[in-house]
Amino acid sequence: MSATLYQRIQAFYDSSSGLWEEIWGEHMHHGYYGAEGTQKKDRRQAQIDLIEEILQWAQVNQIESLLDVGCGIGGSSLYLAAKFHAQATGITLSPVQMNRATERAGELGLTSQSEFLVANAQAMPFADNSFDLVWSLESGEHMPDKGKFIQECYRVLKPGGKMIVVTWCHRPTDDSPLSADEQKHLQDIYRVYCLPYVISLPEYAAIANQVGLKNIHTADWSKAVAPFWHVVIDSAFTPKAIFGLLSAGWTTIVGALSLGLMRRGYQRGLIRFGLLCGVKEL
Repeated sequence: MSATLYQRIQAFYDSSSGLWEEIWGEHMHHGYYGAEGTQKKDRRQAQIDLIEEILQWAQVNQIESLLDVGCGIGGSSLYLAAKFHAQATGITLSPVQMNRATERAGELGLTSQSEFLVANAQAMPFADNSFDLVWSLESGEHMPDKGKFIQECYRVLKPGGKMIVVTWCHRPTDDSPLSADEQKHLQDIYRVYCLPYVISLPEYAAIANQVGLKNIHTADWSKAVAPFWHVVIDSAFTPKAIFGLLSAGWTTIVGALSLGLMRRGYQRGLIRFGLLCGVKEL
């Protein structure tokens, strides 16, 4: 990972995570609004529902140890640790996020079940075959080498263990390449949200197959999560959020002002919400 991108991602989350938690809570990911995206629900409940729907889709019933790659402030890590009485490890590029995740573990009585580290997902400080579940919820889009990212997730997964990667993608390009306008739209999103690039879900599946993952299945839940951006935009322009934005700094302000890029990306079918799951052979 280039030092510049690493620093930009760290700075983005160092400055914005506190405001996000204050306005939205501990889960820094999309919400689930039913398969067709038509269900009305509390925004935080929608985020919890996304986790539960992913677990059901991937048929995760029991785990003893999990790695949350791109853990944020420990939303998924601690939820899964509590749900499965499992040992959770989370990694992030942001020291601010790591410290807050550790604090939250203490607040929830999960200190003995959790550990949070600042680490690079493309060079993880873990031994081979370490975790029953490797979970990456909306962090793949930040990875500058998608192949290395998937390879590392596979390496630390125990034989018989399950990998779940849920990430921002662009539309499949088998039938038609991305137009110049679509490429510009993506570049605008990359610049605002500190992304090197995104790929299509079929490309992720090809990489997973190449590294040796078995029983691979994928799903596109774009319809189910697209309403999330309408809700975020509405919440960004409350007095509390506006005051918080001014305190958080310019990078966070730009991110808030650019929320419409993601909403339009879903509306035109360019941005896709992709899920991938597979197992490591025994």
